Amino acid sequence: MEDLESVVRGRGFLAPAGVDEAGRGPLAGPVVAAAVILPSDYGNSLIRDSKKLSPARRERAFSVIRDDAVSFAVAFASPEEIDKINILQASLLAMRRAVEALSSPPDFLFVDGNHRIPCGRSILCGLFQEPLIGGDDRCLSVAAASILAKVTRDRIMAELDLEYPEYGFAGHKGYPTSKHFEAIRRFGPCPIHRRTFKGVFP
Repeated sequence: MEDLESVVRGRGFLAPAGVDEAGRGPLAGPVVAAAVILPSDYGNSLIRDSKKLSPARRERAFSVIRDDAVSFAVAFASPEEIDKINILQASLLAMRRAVEALSSPPDFLFVDGNHRIPCGRSILCGLFQEPLIGGDDRCLSVAAASILAKVTRDRIMAELDLEYPEYGFAGHKGYPTSKHFEAIRRFGPCPIHRRTFKGVFP
């Protein structure tokens, strides 16, 4: 993994944050984003792209990040917002909310993907942003954000499974699996389904 935080600190930035999201592909539930500022010269081999960690290791890393981070925040955009403004814009909105919720303001953002976060009228205006394709595999703070976002979203979907047990959200987390499609065919969409997504309406 590249030490991108040290590179920008060498350019005079003091508090670079990594930003990532989880849940763009599912048919149900929110999209969740996280922002993380790690200490200077920080390293931890447990922190890597959340997709490359088992659920148990993600949970361990989740606790480590919360304990070690200078600042972290998690935010989301609802299924209703996703349907209203589309999944890309909702993902960027969740990212913006996560950055705005940091207790310690960043002065540089590493953003997973190829889009900058629109600042609106927020603290993001004037912040340097560097989009990173595959950022959760290249940048430690982005990897940390990916873990916080993924674990938080999985927990949300497990809670929603208790409310809507017929859909099996605890297992597939809202992703388009054959069991999920079958549940939609049998029971129709529930209130947390993204109604603009293909396959939600049988």
